[in-house]
Amino acid sequence: MTARAFLIRGLVAGLIAGFAAFAVAYFVGEPHVQRAIEIEESAAAPATPGAQYEGQAFTASPAAVHTHDEGHEEDGTVVSRDNQRTWGLLTGTLGISTALGAIVALVAAGIVGRIGRWTPGQSTAYAAAAGFVAVALVPFLKYPAAPPAVGNADTIGDRTSSYFIFLLISILAAVAATALGQRLWEHRGTYVAVVSGAGLYLIVVVLAAVLMPTVNEVGDFPADTLWYFRLASIFTQATMWGTIGVLLVGMVGKLYRDTLAAAQRRELAASL
Repeated sequence: MTARAFLIRGLVAGLIAGFAAFAVAYFVGEPHVQRAIEIEESAAAPATPGAQYEGQAFTASPAAVHTHDEGHEEDGTVVSRDNQRTWGLLTGTLGISTALGAIVALVAAGIVGRIGRWTPGQSTAYAAAAGFVAVALVPFLKYPAAPPAVGNADTIGDRTSSYFIFLLISILAAVAATALGQRLWEHRGTYVAVVSGAGLYLIVVVLAAVLMPTVNEVGDFPADTLWYFRLASIFTQATMWGTIGVLLVGMVGKLYRDTLAAAQRRELAASL
């Protein structure tokens, strides 16, 4: 069993997961994205020339108003809304999911044999589950996804920086919690190791969430549209991570069984 073998299986799992995530994003998420775009355009349409930002609400002059179907005509790039929601969404989802599958596979390969008595399949399952919690779920709870028309364009840099800082804190906390759990398992047993590791992670991320800035730029955006958009967003991520985890655990488990069987055959042949 090599890192290359893990990587290949991770790429395959990620590619398949990309199609599953695209289906969820298209059928569950896109209707709410389209609704948000319609709200954005209806709010901008009656604006007067020279209007500026006022608090969290944004208005623009008619010259600055454009539909999402027109793309960016001023720089020669035209991407229709139909392409954005189909081929564009599929391409982006496949690219992200395939890369994510590779990362999960390499992390799984790195921790095999280093956490308790876990088999390679169990180590892979932990890598996928911990990755979803630390990379997707917890950062989402602090800084949830926002549809078009939500948020002030002047603060997008600060909001993006805050999100990635919190994401980094969550990942580092997960690594530290895993290391602590492994060390305690050797001396105190499974129960103390699990409780201590999970407790450390929760303390760090909760403290970071309290201390880091809060984003509240929803304005008068419809609450139901925002809620369903965010549900669709986390459902898409859960589908991606879950599919990668299930497929990769199955493929790594088979690889492990095949490797053991081959080693046993060689040992038997050498003994004769």
